[in-house]
Amino acid sequence: MSVRSQSSEPSASSQAPHRAGFACFVGRPNAGKSTLTNALVGQKVAITANQPQTTRHTVRGIVHREDAQLILVDTPGLHKPRTLLGERLNDIVRTTWAEVDVIGFCLPANEKLGPGDRFIAKELASIKKTPKIAIVTKTDLVDSKTLAEQLIAIDQLSKELGFEWAEIVPVSAVGDKQVGLLADLIVPLLPEGPALYPEGDLTDEPEQVMIAELIREAALEGVRDELPHSIAVVVEEMLPREDRPADKPLLDIHAFVYIERPSQKGIIIGPKGKRLKEVGIKSRKQIEALLGTPVFLDLHVKVAKDWQRDPRQLRKLGF
Repeated sequence: MSVRSQSSEPSASSQAPHRAGFACFVGRPNAGKSTLTNALVGQKVAITANQPQTTRHTVRGIVHREDAQLILVDTPGLHKPRTLLGERLNDIVRTTWAEVDVIGFCLPANEKLGPGDRFIAKELASIKKTPKIAIVTKTDLVDSKTLAEQLIAIDQLSKELGFEWAEIVPVSAVGDKQVGLLADLIVPLLPEGPALYPEGDLTDEPEQVMIAELIREAALEGVRDELPHSIAVVVEEMLPREDRPADKPLLDIHAFVYIERPSQKGIIIGPKGKRLKEVGIKSRKQIEALLGTPVFLDLHVKVAKDWQRDPRQLRKLGF
């Protein structure tokens, strides 16, 4: 078993050819994939929340280095689907796996391997050519003994299923431990070639999708038990406010927060509209940081009955 720690960091040759390619992080829901994507990119490009199934769009985070460009594809967690939305999310995962150069399997250090991990590992075993890295996430939450036991279990898992990890890397995205090393280990597995995106780009996700995700993340906070998967957000319109001086621009953003049942409306809006106001204030700050311009955010809540099970509604909401 080859476990990588900072002391075994590979030395980069100044003559090494430039590489560019795609890597995706997989794992069961809430395994730390989005947090790791954001840590590698150095800025928030993927939604993170404390409940599973918050990532619905494939977000590409772009890591620019002198020797390489690493494009990170963040997929929804593979899971046993209970709705049409769940089935579509699983299809996105499998399609992505078939198209990337490296697969990173995220396994939290603080949770023993379970049926969900074995289900994903079994699927990965059937993908023969793509190198697979085991990434042990959330190492800041465990002691060294627990971490060692997890590393051994992960090594054993691949042996049982008849494949080998290209690397096993413990990381803490929150504590910024070994995140740089992980990038160093992924880069040599990418194909040689020029950069695929312009310098400075951090994601190819359309701005409206990212804004919708920031609003949804704020809306999920505090209601994860009542509405974990029932919220969808659509940005209807983004327009620069007319009659504003050039040095004081203002962007008007009109967005709808969709829920599945009328009874959920009160939860999102809160007493006297207090909750929705908080969602607006929090997401507006994040949107302004993302766009670098002052924003007026107009939020409305709408009911889209049982949208997770309705193909027509799913299409309308962008799935």
